[in-house]
Amino acid sequence: MQYHDSIEQAEQKMHAAIKQLQLWHIPATPINYAVSYNYLNQNSKQLNSAIEKQLATGKKIDNFFLAEAYRQYVLKQSAFRSELIDDLDEVLVDLHANSTQSSVCTNHLINQLDHNISNLQSTNKNEVFSAIKQIRQNTKHFKLAQEKLAKQLRLSQRSTDALRSELDEVKKEVYLDPLTGLYNRKAMTKHLDTWLSNDPTKHVAAIVVNIDHFSQMNERFGPLLSDVLLAKIAKKVSSYVGESGLPIRSAGDEFLILLPDVERNIAGEIAEKIRQGVEKLRFVSSKSGTRLPPMTLSIGVSDYNVATSANAIIKQTRALISDISQTLTNHVNIANT
Repeated sequence: MQYHDSIEQAEQKMHAAIKQLQLWHIPATPINYAVSYNYLNQNSKQLNSAIEKQLATGKKIDNFFLAEAYRQYVLKQSAFRSELIDDLDEVLVDLHANSTQSSVCTNHLINQLDHNISNLQSTNKNEVFSAIKQIRQNTKHFKLAQEKLAKQLRLSQRSTDALRSELDEVKKEVYLDPLTGLYNRKAMTKHLDTWLSNDPTKHVAAIVVNIDHFSQMNERFGPLLSDVLLAKIAKKVSSYVGESGLPIRSAGDEFLILLPDVERNIAGEIAEKIRQGVEKLRFVSSKSGTRLPPMTLSIGVSDYNVATSANAIIKQTRALISDISQTLTNHVNIANT
């Protein structure tokens, strides 16, 4: 995307973008500013359509929505980068396997040569000595060459490890929510696809976690403090998820946990532990010293076949609490069998 504004034009657009964020009651972070700037300048029809749809349905424009919009419509590289990550992953795995196998084969061959040399026998001593001398010379050259190759392979392996480390950083940007560190919806879809490919009969338990009255908290204390609270609650929620589970930020004030091969009743027990754990948290403003109200959760629990789409899982599990959220909070609702 090219920008050819004069200094005066750029300054006018900057003030307009910041004013738009103020109207949305959103802080002017670099990502939020980029989305607002592109929205006002109509640089992306898809971006403008997504924002207008959000507003038309009465939904709030928040940090979570703008972060998703930034990845999808401003970067315009998300799909390409995801494919690139998958391709690089395969290349790295192959390179690592080939390097390891080459080293093993080389060492094995060297050991065999040494062993065979020691077992050479002949009735003619001169021929034996000459043969041994020649073989030892050849072996020496061969070993030197192989040692050089092994050294190159070790260097290649270190480069591969460095590349994998860089790749992991890119994965974080593509698949992790920047505020909470939890997975995003793209990661959820990827995991569902992987599980489906490995075992079409596989089931996952789904736990939707909604923070009660979080919008009022946001309006009362502002988005910056609300983001801090959100990150702390996300950390607490994810602490109850095992290594096989997948904690996801599915909406602004909502989390989703996928638990593969976990029964619904067991997921319900985990959900109750999460509810109690967050309820016990106490928050104090570091700036004013004010004790903040305790936070509570409304949680829905169900289970699905992995062929179910990410959107369907979120929508159906969310419905377990959304229909009664106005009258009942701080509870766990488990779907009927």
